[in-house]
Amino acid sequence: MGAANQDEFDRPGEKVQSPSTLAHVVLRTGNFQQMVDFYIQFLGGSITYGNDFLCFITYDEEHHRIALLNIPGTGKKQPTSSGLEHIAFTFPTVRDLLVAYRQRKHRGILPVWSVNHGPTTSIYYKDPDGNMLETQVDNFDTVEDANKFMTSPHFAENPIGTDIDVEDLIDRMRKGDDEAVLKKRVEIGARAIPAMDEM
Repeated sequence: MGAANQDEFDRPGEKVQSPSTLAHVVLRTGNFQQMVDFYIQFLGGSITYGNDFLCFITYDEEHHRIALLNIPGTGKKQPTSSGLEHIAFTFPTVRDLLVAYRQRKHRGILPVWSVNHGPTTSIYYKDPDGNMLETQVDNFDTVEDANKFMTSPHFAENPIGTDIDVEDLIDRMRKGDDEAVLKKRVEIGARAIPAMDEM
């Protein structure tokens, strides 16, 4: 048995063994306390560890999902530089996504873009440093159905999506529209990528 296990270390395999989950994201900031306060509110989270240099924030079973590093001299985010575009957080239902949107709105946290991408219905925000955050719900019940949509002519023509009015979705849900109806993308044809740095 030991020799067989030893062989695993010497076999390249068909691919690298995948991790079991994405654990956390670490953000460098020169705007430490404001970022800490924002992420606690934005995620409905709590601090599991913190000092003047480091803060671990979680909202679920993981000991931290967001870590913030207080690094003096950190410059302003440059929207045109390469690097992380956004962090996405998934909700189980449209109702949960919309309730969280309204709860953030009551706290003065407003979205910068709301869109039905097709595979997801998404509401985007920016943190105090300008990092983009996506809150989303999956529009399809299975990965296979989502993949089928992403290989469709509609998605080939418009992989960006159709802008949505979140307040209208809430009104429609209150009137009894089914979540499946709310998640169906309205097709608008081709569109350009929005200028995220202007949001």
